[in-house]
Amino acid sequence: MMKRQSLIALLLILALLLSACGSAAAPAAEVAEEAEGVEENSYEKLPDEAYEAVPYTLFPAPDGGYVGDVMPFVTDDGTLELYYLYDTDNNGQGYHPIYKYSTKDLCGYEDHGLMLNFGQMSDPDPALGTGSVMQDPDGLYHLFYTGHTSLGNGGQGTECVMHATSTDRENWVKDGVLFNAPEGYSSVDFRDPEVFWVERDQCYWLLIAAREDTLGGVVVKYTSTDLKNWEFIGPIFAPLAQFMCECPDLFCIGDTWYLTYSWDCVTYYAMSDSMDGPFVPPRDNILDGKGTASGNCFIFYAAKTAEIDGNTYLCGWLGRAGMTSDSGFYQWAGSVLNHQLVQREDKTLGVKAPETYDDYFTMDKIVPAVPLTDGVSIDGSNISLTAEEDAYALADMGTRPATMTLECDVTLDEEGCAGFAFGGSDKDETFTALCLDARQGLLHYEGYEIPDLRVYDPTALTKFDFTKSSTHHVKLVCENEIVVMYVDDVKALSSRITHSVDGAHIGVFADGCSAEFSNISMKIPG
Repeated sequence: MMKRQSLIALLLILALLLSACGSAAAPAAEVAEEAEGVEENSYEKLPDEAYEAVPYTLFPAPDGGYVGDVMPFVTDDGTLELYYLYDTDNNGQGYHPIYKYSTKDLCGYEDHGLMLNFGQMSDPDPALGTGSVMQDPDGLYHLFYTGHTSLGNGGQGTECVMHATSTDRENWVKDGVLFNAPEGYSSVDFRDPEVFWVERDQCYWLLIAAREDTLGGVVVKYTSTDLKNWEFIGPIFAPLAQFMCECPDLFCIGDTWYLTYSWDCVTYYAMSDSMDGPFVPPRDNILDGKGTASGNCFIFYAAKTAEIDGNTYLCGWLGRAGMTSDSGFYQWAGSVLNHQLVQREDKTLGVKAPETYDDYFTMDKIVPAVPLTDGVSIDGSNISLTAEEDAYALADMGTRPATMTLECDVTLDEEGCAGFAFGGSDKDETFTALCLDARQGLLHYEGYEIPDLRVYDPTALTKFDFTKSSTHHVKLVCENEIVVMYVDDVKALSSRITHSVDGAHIGVFADGCSAEFSNISMKIPG
């Protein structure tokens, strides 16, 4: 700024000298005015548009409560039912009754309300834990779930496997305790039964999260032929890494078997050529976000799978926001969140937005764009950004619709950091950054303003390998403050971005690098 002021002052002095010598003053004044225009570039953002929040049709949560661990069940007509642990901010001595949503397309949900209530303090289940729902050959429906009591269940332990049945999946009758933890296993951490029929073995398998005295967190297998009497087989998976392997689920895509499990506020997975194992976690076995800071960061947790029309969906939940907005901290339980699984060439898994969203977001929305800094070039649906090492380039694309998808191809430098910016309205001119960060090999969002990306470390993130290509296909799915970013059908980063709502604009940025956002398209519900 000092250099600019000195140049302008010098030109004015020159004009005065020329005037004193009898030269015409007008040309000198024009030179000064032209110089000032070059030096003092000014950019105007797009005007604010009206904004109105929408009902949550993609990522529902119950009125007055939150969605905890989900238990997917697919009906004969392809309806997805999500039984879930109902959580509130005011849990009493009894808590986590099981409620249910159902959906035919993952784009709208029916709330069925309470399915199974918690018991009395004298019962084995004053609190309920995760389980699974299945149907036997006679048409009877079974709900296996966790009973949890701090009173120890008459010396049997804190947690046990329990059972309920139904003829219509709406009215459930409890049958009591099936079994407790075996000898050599923790009676405090013994939960989340997953039950399914195995044609090869002509019996049912029950997988459960347990803690063995020497192995730590494991997934244990039981078998049964009648769903009543269960034989303990032993661990099917012992990663020697997590305290527990909560909410285990076993499924097959092609000829590869996958085991999902959750701990550390994260949903993990492992792979095997056989349903018997051994299951080995790939080098990067996280498909959505995780946290690095101390405290809670439940971005995508307790996910289990459902297969519908040949597609496999990973059904979990996005945690509710922490004490402060856009901090990267998410508490236990929040909103339904479903990803569609993709099997990659090397048999590892990726995730993408459910294909059913394409039938929901059908109306094209014009995407205007204007530069807000130097280094921005706009050509139709393409935006090129170039920023010096200690600066950033930013383009504004106007007020973000309350619900929308945005797709584009992003090309960035090997050490570049670019992405989407939210803010810039008349109410709040600042922009926060949702990052594709090749510098650190991460996707991340934690409410940092663009200039702060070099100052603070990421706290809500997922790893991403940018070396395989310089161009990456990105899809944003937004509903109110929930923003899910999918990249290359490989990874997702799910966030609650309160800085993106209430009339905030959406833009694109490049931080100290060059980046190009091409083929930008936006859709809203038709």
